[in-house]
Formats: sequence, C-alpha cells, structure tokens
Amino acid sequence: MPSHLWYTNRCLNSKALIEKVEMDKPTRKVIYFEDDKDMVELVRIILGREGYQINGVAEGHAGIKAVQQEAPDIVLLDLMLPDMDGWEIYQQLKHDDSTADIPVIVITAKAQSIDKVLGLEIAKVDDYISKPFTPQELIERVDRVITGRKN
Repeated sequence: MPSHLWYTNRCLNSKALIEKVEMDKPTRKVIYFEDDKDMVELVRIILGREGYQINGVAEGHAGIKAVQQEAPDIVLLDLMLPDMDGWEIYQQLKHDDSTADIPVIVITAKAQSIDKVLGLEIAKVDDYISKPFTPQELIERVDRVITGRKN
C-alpha cells in the first residue's frame, strides 16, 4: 500500500476511534447562569472537552425554567445577574421539589471571605469558585461535586 494511503487510512481509523470513545463517554448537562457571554463560552470550551454539554442562561427567570425542564446534572451559578440576585435563584431551586437535589456550584467574582462563608456554610451550596479560576480547578470541582452526588 502506498504510504499516503496508509497514512490516510490510519487517520480515518484514529478519527473513528476518537468518535467512538466520545460517544461512549456519558454527556452530562450543565446549566450555567451567567450574563457574560465570554465566560459562558470559556466554560463551554473547558467543560465541553470533558464531555459536558453547557446551556448558558443570562437571566434568572429563564434559567430557573431551563433547570426545571432540562433537569441538568449540575448548575453553575453567578451571583450577579441583571434580573435576579443569584442567592434568590439558589433559594428558588432548592425550594422546588423538581430541582432541589440538583447540585449547585457558585462561580462568582465576589471573592470576599464573608461571601464564601455565606455560600458554603449558611446557604449550603455544593461548592464555591472565585473568578478568575484555572481550567483544571473548574474541571476538578465540577467532577468532584457530580461524582460525590452519584456515590
């Protein structure tokens, strides 16, 4: 077989193998409450490589409906949205039987110690990530919360 045909055949086989592995990887749904489109796209790229499907929502009311309809594996929540406070969104999700068990990670620029204590100790969010964060930090924290809930 000529070398260029061997290489083409090998590339096609590798591509098929990668596609099969990706198809075998379970897709996990994420709803990300965030009004900054660039942040949504960044998280979509980071978590998309890990098999997550990201639905970014810029408004609280629309996001709550999306969580109720889609039943995602996890919610990522910015605290500062234009139409609703993030804590109000969190409370509505936790008081609705259809969404109460969905884990929530707060991702916010509010990095003050009191905000983190409020989130983790008082509101009992599943995790709290301050912006800016590294891709590895986001992946590890999301994976840990989801696998911790599944066990």
